[in-house]
Amino acid sequence: MKFLFAAVMLASAVVGFSEAASAAEGCGPGWYRGPYGGCRPMRGGPVVVAPGPVVVAPAPVVVVPRARVCPYGFRWYYGRCRPI
Repeated sequence: MKFLFAAVMLASAVVGFSEAASAAEGCGPGWYRGPYGGCRPMRGGPVVVAPGPVVVAPAPVVVVPRARVCPYGFRWYYGRCRPI
C-alpha cells in the first residue's frame, strides 16, 4: 500500500510540473522570464504571431430628453403642467 501511495504521489507531481512548464512562467510560448522578472524572447526559431480579428464597436447612442412645453399660462411643476 505504501508503494502504491508513493507511485500515485510521484505521478501526480510529474503531471503537475509538466503543465506548469508549458505555461512558460506566464510569458507565453516562445518567451521566458528574465533575471529581473521581465519576459524575454527565446533564441532559436522565429515566433510567428497571427493578427487577431478587427473589432469595430458600434457608435454610442445619445438620448436627449425632450423639452417640456406647457401651454401659455401654465408651467412645469411637480412633474406636470400646472396653472400659474
